Amino acid sequence: MQARIGAWAGVGVVLILVGASPLRADGYKNCTKAPKASWQPASAAEAAATAAGYEVRKTKVEGSCYEVYGVNKQGKLFELFYDPVDLKLMHTKAK
Repeated sequence: MQARIGAWAGVGVVLILVGASPLRADGYKNCTKAPKASWQPASAAEAAATAAGYEVRKTKVEGSCYEVYGVNKQGKLFELFYDPVDLKLMHTKAK
């Protein structure tokens, strides 16, 4: 009986950890449903962030978004999520 309780407790811990993992993700992931062949280059998202006044530190693909890490003029770090097709700013998150 105690072995079963211990096994179920272990399963519960795993479910909690797996269920909580999306909470640790940085963020926004759904910017477009368009195929990657129609995406603009990541450098275009970096240029959009620079034009908006950010100093770009890093860029990556997050889901179907370009995620650009940039620092504003006050020195605060932001994550900027761009639609890779039209470069529309979809979401901004302060870090």
